[in-house]
Amino acid sequence: MRVALDAMGGDFAPRELVAGAVEAVNHMDLRILLVGQEEKIRAEIAYQVQLGNIDPGRVETFLEVVPAGQVIAMDEEPVLAIRKKKDASIVVATQLVKEGRAEAVVSAGSTGAQMVAALLILGRMAGVERPAIATVMPGLNGPKVLLDSGANVDCRPKHLEQFALMGSAYAAAVLGVEKPRVGLLNIGEEESKGNELTKQTYPLLKQAQLNFIGNVEGRELLTGAADILVCDGFVGNVVLKLAEGFARAIFELIKEELTRNARAKAGAFLILPGLQNLKNRLDYSEYGGAPLLGVKGISIISHGSSKARAIYNALRVAKESVEKDLVGRLTSALE
Repeated sequence: MRVALDAMGGDFAPRELVAGAVEAVNHMDLRILLVGQEEKIRAEIAYQVQLGNIDPGRVETFLEVVPAGQVIAMDEEPVLAIRKKKDASIVVATQLVKEGRAEAVVSAGSTGAQMVAALLILGRMAGVERPAIATVMPGLNGPKVLLDSGANVDCRPKHLEQFALMGSAYAAAVLGVEKPRVGLLNIGEEESKGNELTKQTYPLLKQAQLNFIGNVEGRELLTGAADILVCDGFVGNVVLKLAEGFARAIFELIKEELTRNARAKAGAFLILPGLQNLKNRLDYSEYGGAPLLGVKGISIISHGSSKARAIYNALRVAKESVEKDLVGRLTSALE
């Protein structure tokens, strides 16, 4: 399988992107097309060879450099940037999927630019008005899929219904959740609660061919019964960033308490393995990237601060999405 990786996207590109690609080809049956500024990418490949992370003989077989001279910065206006920079790494990488030279694209660069590239180059699936970002979050009783987590800040009820259908198909196909339970993120459990958007969305989800369990409050986000949490992109992105910040804050507080004195440090030594396991369960890098659902191809969006481990897992998500025919499953769900 061939996956195009935007090697210039993200805060730590291209070093961490290439390192993640090397880890992926060492553990998965993948050929990775590294898209971006050729000289910089080849220097990073040579560095990985020097570190002993990959055998030189495997480089030619599993890593291919596809030149792209331009880079779209995080602060650039996505539509204008995509139209002006035809040789940008995310544009070239997405075009490889369109042309059939790659089965999926992964990027940790500008989310807006990746979305625009996917819409303009791959196109929307039939029946989809707004593609959505589906982010997997850790839950006490299994992973939760939050969507939309940032693609669409203003939505109509029909959009949320489509998000629910696509999220349910994704959870079933890629995460292996049988009959995913769909919840509408709201300020109360009663059907009458919420703003106009959630009030109008509720009956649509109730009538759709979904395992809809009703409204879900914020406190049940990670502990409740729902596998799919549906909301507009404004709410979803705030929830996602809040969860990330809260997890970091909790671990900082735990660290502060466990290093307060000698007695606390002795206790910390005993519980350290358990804390490390907990940290791994809450670490976004272990979940990889978030698929952009609703476009005619696999486009995986990674965190801008992704390092090698996160890129490795994003490539794993891309591979699993292709193997399990995510686009076909979404098409069937929407039909």
